[in-house]
Amino acid sequence: MDEDTTGDGDAPHVAVTGAAGYIGSRLVTEIQETHESWDVTAIDNFYLGDIREIRDVSVEHVDIRNRDRLEDALAGADVVIHLAAISGVDDCETRPDLSYEVNVQGTNNVAWFCRKTGAAMAFPFSMAVIGDPDEFPITAEMERDPLNWYGRTKVLGERAVETMAEGAFPAHQFMVSNLYGGHSIDGRQVSKGTVINFFVNRALAGEPLTVYEPGDQARNFVHVRDVAGAFLRSAERLLEERAAGETGSTAYEVATDEDPGVMTIAELVQRLCIEEGGPEVEIVLQENPRDETLVSEFGVDTSRTRAELGWSPEESVEATVRELLRTGLDG
Repeated sequence: MDEDTTGDGDAPHVAVTGAAGYIGSRLVTEIQETHESWDVTAIDNFYLGDIREIRDVSVEHVDIRNRDRLEDALAGADVVIHLAAISGVDDCETRPDLSYEVNVQGTNNVAWFCRKTGAAMAFPFSMAVIGDPDEFPITAEMERDPLNWYGRTKVLGERAVETMAEGAFPAHQFMVSNLYGGHSIDGRQVSKGTVINFFVNRALAGEPLTVYEPGDQARNFVHVRDVAGAFLRSAERLLEERAAGETGSTAYEVATDEDPGVMTIAELVQRLCIEEGGPEVEIVLQENPRDETLVSEFGVDTSRTRAELGWSPEESVEATVRELLRTGLDG
């Protein structure tokens, strides 16, 4: 695409909140690799992520709850990719006030900045907003019925972005499936304790893989690098929409065709660990303490994302599990 998509002859200025985190740090890397001329602002309050430098971009300490400080940091941005969040279900349940302040008030602060300035916005609202789906494939148009406080905060954030974008700025909102995999920042591995990564780390340590009953509950899985790629495509498209004077919010699905059951994932990790020369670990089925969706399929319709953003996933679960095991065993 043409690097000058701001409409004023300048190179685009893209800001990323949550830039020190799992997705954000990968996204900043992808922007730098793909669009060297773009001006990148990276901010984070380092609640969980602790990446301070990403190539030649310093991650600035900014808390999105502080609106004045936030608006100073975002000044001049053409696109804001808003990834800062309290994202764990358990963390949100344990610290409900914090998750409200960050996920709801913080998202409102970002959206309000975009409404005042006309900057475009991308925001992940999570598949947790759906709750217990009763039909498949899942789409972003399905009724919102979250099962937990995390999902509820994301619904509130989604509605705020949709409301503020109307007539003021273009916005993309993403329903993102379950993340897995990792990436590297200056030789440092960046990961998160999602289910696939959790199983791999347990296997590398020779510890049992604990699967909650019934075991066949399915999830759709998407690699962190593919998710970052979706946000990059979003930024490119949002620049075009902003230059054309388009406004309003569009929802997209970021997922894959891979939706195995949790027991299937555990058995895959168990088998590949042996094949790669690692320890033989057992799988233990345990009583399920969680209020979670128990379905044996979890298909997601990504046709709109593929058609309108030109995005498609490139990673696979089996190849990534093997890569993670090899890296861990070699290390």
